Amino acid sequence: MLSAYAPLFRVPGVVPFVTGTMVARVGGAMFGVAVVVMVSERQGSYGIAGAVSAVGLTALAVAGPLLGRLVDRHGQRRVALPFVGLSLLFSLATAYASATLAPVWTLFVLYAVSAFLPEPGPMSRARWAHLVGDDPDRLHTAMSFEQVADEASFVLGPVLAVLTATLWFPEAGLLLATAFFTVGMLVFLSARATEPPVFPHAERPAGLAVRWPGVLVVALVLTMTGMIFGANEVVAVAYTEAQGNSSLSSLVLGMFALGSTLAGVVVGSRRVRWPLTRRLLVAATLMCVLEVPALFVTSTWQLAVVMFVAGSATAPMLITGLSLAQRLVPPALMTEGMAVAVTGILIGIAAGSAVGGWAVEVLGPQRAYLVPVLAGLVAVVLAAVRYRALDRADTARTRTPAPVG
Repeated sequence: MLSAYAPLFRVPGVVPFVTGTMVARVGGAMFGVAVVVMVSERQGSYGIAGAVSAVGLTALAVAGPLLGRLVDRHGQRRVALPFVGLSLLFSLATAYASATLAPVWTLFVLYAVSAFLPEPGPMSRARWAHLVGDDPDRLHTAMSFEQVADEASFVLGPVLAVLTATLWFPEAGLLLATAFFTVGMLVFLSARATEPPVFPHAERPAGLAVRWPGVLVVALVLTMTGMIFGANEVVAVAYTEAQGNSSLSSLVLGMFALGSTLAGVVVGSRRVRWPLTRRLLVAATLMCVLEVPALFVTSTWQLAVVMFVAGSATAPMLITGLSLAQRLVPPALMTEGMAVAVTGILIGIAAGSAVGGWAVEVLGPQRAYLVPVLAGLVAVVLAAVRYRALDRADTARTRTPAPVG
């Protein structure tokens, strides 16, 4: 199975940029948890900690499409490098403000600015599209590998963040996350041989990527996917606490991520001949259906098994959604298009966390799993109602002329 990925690493120059994004992704996966642990320890309030983390997530969601558009216009290294430096500076400032017990408002401002950073995922996927885009099978495998890398980082990153912050000092998790992200991005950006060339201004289509047919629909479907993630995190913690097994909440969430990771490995090793639009509808349906058993579990261990199975639908959804977002826009808008899709996921995670927390309070932990189930149902409805329009947009869009290096 893993042999299907071997040809990817024989592409000239691919190892440095893959290594860089792997390290940067781990750092990126650490930020949110590291800030929550840091602020809650220093300020004694999970409410403030969650609010600071949410502000950072919002800044990241806003930054994605804006920086993606700049990257498409001016190149990855030229745009990303200054923002990596800016993020480094303000992350260090956030840690210093926390350690010195500066006014709480400074944490909101400093962390928000530090989160205005380039996302490695869309830029890495744009490189794969540039390198193997003429081979649909290899591109599918590459996009699957990208999703597996994302999932693996969210298995490892939060654990590292919590361990360092609790074993050393509260700011250690944020500092380690900053180090991983900065070093990884510098390695990634130094791999210039694989950087996609920039289209001349005269060959760039007018308008925003989100206005191309189908892109908004895909972003909305992925927003519902993000809501499933966000709601699952909050509800799993509440459910395990109600069962008297609060220490097992990380196991439940880890099983969800593990199921997604393994599914991504399997999907990437298979040659799927279905159109992307059909795959999107099937993946959305599986996401919804596989969440339903969570409404009927009676123990934490049953929930862990259900989450493992439910997680197996998420990687196929994300692989398909991001691949479709890449297909629906011209090559000159590729990074921006995928950043719009990723922004949908981030907005969904934030919304899912908020709605999931409300549902726990109003409905109780068990019935709060209605939130991810209904989010999955909305994703199915969106994919089904816009199925023909998405299919037309996917098949009808023609490639723009090749970029001039």
